[in-house]
Amino acid sequence: MYAIEIFYSEEDEGFIAIVPELAGCSAFGETEERALQEVKVAMQLWLETAKDIGRAVPVPQKRSLVAGLA
Repeated sequence: MYAIEIFYSEEDEGFIAIVPELAGCSAFGETEERALQEVKVAMQLWLETAKDIGRAVPVPQKRSLVAGLA
């Protein structure tokens, strides 16, 4: 499973969700939940397109949910 980062953008007045391991894969939502839903769709399309055009698909990195919280 790929890591997903979600943050609030004052400029866009909503939430941006990104998948750091998939270059350019991001989505917008008025709520965190909507941004998450949208980025899941974007991620699926990114992966399908990469396979269709023969682009290498990165292997998801294992990340700790508590990394950096100490």
